[in-house]
Amino acid sequence: MSDATGQAFGIDIGGSGIKGALVDTTTGTLVTPRKRIVTPQPSTPAAVAEVVVNLLVEAGWHGSVGATFPAVIQHGIARSAANVDKSWIGTDADECFTKAAAERGTNNDVHVLNDADAAGIAEARFGAAKGVRGVVILLTFGTGIGSALLLDGVLVPNTELGHLELDGVDAEKRAAASVREETKTGKMSYKKWAERVNRYMQHVEKLFTPDLFVVGGGVSKDAEKWVPLLELHTPVKPAELLNDAGIVGAAIAALERHGE
Repeated sequence: MSDATGQAFGIDIGGSGIKGALVDTTTGTLVTPRKRIVTPQPSTPAAVAEVVVNLLVEAGWHGSVGATFPAVIQHGIARSAANVDKSWIGTDADECFTKAAAERGTNNDVHVLNDADAAGIAEARFGAAKGVRGVVILLTFGTGIGSALLLDGVLVPNTELGHLELDGVDAEKRAAASVREETKTGKMSYKKWAERVNRYMQHVEKLFTPDLFVVGGGVSKDAEKWVPLLELHTPVKPAELLNDAGIVGAAIAALERHGE
């Protein structure tokens, strides 16, 4: 398959799995079933690139490709590496994947962006932040805390608000969803965890005065257990695209990069 109007292939690269599907970016829906492959260990650039290209070869896709990555991505270059091999730091991820695709004959131009940024784009276009003007902040609560900042639906990349200092440490070390899972006495209650999340989000609120918070990550599925406990001036909505957000956002970013 080659480029059809409004279609691009989206790939969501994580520390445990790499997911991909063809996306209709005019509707935010997946055109093909989502395919997941376990992230290779060690997750070096060559090993991850092989999985990415295998997804493209299997799909027979020769058009634009967007890929999320768990790192700060500056003009295609990975400036950090979260839950992937540290050899990614300083690697031109765009070039790595695009070159690997060329070597396999699919000739895809691959555009890479931060995973939370991709989710933010998807939620602004088709999800909880659709049509919202002003400042929207998406926070994803998982192993760490990812963030996306949008102004009138336009992304300001690489905010990394999970690394704001709070109580002398990175905020994500106190308020990430993984912290709730890792207590010695069993899972922290949603009530107790929400107290930490509330303190963190109040801090973000003071800095940015957003018009809307969107909360994502696996815990967003249980939003009714903790979102009502938050004491914020800013409205809070659970993310709507869930597992498809990264794939959809990456595909949108790939097409917009080329003005399509």
